[in-house]
Amino acid sequence: MGVKKISDLFKGTPIEINQLRQKKLAVDAYNIIYQFLASIRGYDGSLLSDSEGTVTSHLTGLLYRNARLLEKGVKLVYVFDGEPSKLKREEIQRRAEVKAKAREELEEALERGDMKRARTVAQRTSKVTKSMIDDSKKLLNLLGIPVVEAPQEGESQAAYLVQQNKVWAVASQDYDSLLFGSPILIRNLTLSGKKKLPKSNRYITVNVEEYQQHELLRALEISREQLIDMSILIGTDFNPDGVKGIGPKTAYKLIKEHGTLENVLEKEEKVNLDVDYQAVRDIFLNPVINKDFDLNFEAIDVEGTVEFLCDERGFSKDRVYGTLQKAKKGQETALKQKSLDSFFG
Repeated sequence: MGVKKISDLFKGTPIEINQLRQKKLAVDAYNIIYQFLASIRGYDGSLLSDSEGTVTSHLTGLLYRNARLLEKGVKLVYVFDGEPSKLKREEIQRRAEVKAKAREELEEALERGDMKRARTVAQRTSKVTKSMIDDSKKLLNLLGIPVVEAPQEGESQAAYLVQQNKVWAVASQDYDSLLFGSPILIRNLTLSGKKKLPKSNRYITVNVEEYQQHELLRALEISREQLIDMSILIGTDFNPDGVKGIGPKTAYKLIKEHGTLENVLEKEEKVNLDVDYQAVRDIFLNPVINKDFDLNFEAIDVEGTVEFLCDERGFSKDRVYGTLQKAKKGQETALKQKSLDSFFG
């Protein structure tokens, strides 16, 4: 979305996973599931699947990454998108076209026997289906992780949970939650560690990052409304094209100079927006929210998870069981620590 390159203007603070102990995080579910579908694949780019052909890449990611976080005492809430707004349909169509082209390239690479190219291209073909979502929700429930359904945008719902002090921060790779008003954003929660650079044998270390909204706005000396206006100039999910030739630095300069998007459009003849920008603004400032939800954090259902993943989806029992036992122990330790903190506090 529009502030996807906000790192050009403002850097997050690297933190350790242990610093998130005892904290509740609202996770953008679709964002995370897409990550797993893109990254957890075979050597030829194919998705992992069980003996019946049911895709399991996303379940692999959800199990092992969430188990690691639960073991560290982090509490998670997964927020799922609802119906997209009318303004987002253009972006959805664009993504569908990108996936279709990538599928063609994938077939060509496989025909040539170019497995390296096939795996790279396959990452752009990821598509989340209803059955994947149903399986994801089932696994999350078995792991004791609450699920919240958003009426529209998952990140706006996640931001609302932070605003209402139901959770501490939003966890997502995108920066949308800052526009939606979340005070804190955590990036790279499920991507931390070593990461291979594309078309290279080099690896980099990816750190968990914390973004404080008030620090970002103070450092840039702008308001949240101005950050939204900047994003509209660059392009968001609701006006993906933005203004041709305008990136984060130019958008920031224009908003700092003119104050508002209206003033930019009035005083800069070359800046034109073919979109109802007030409607885009309104999505960020007055999003559609689900205010009727329950956040019940439960203990991991070890036997139920093993039955689902191993008996139904073909996972290794020894590995799943061992992973769950570690996560359950960490979960129980965090609960005991919280009780002690409350007692002595």
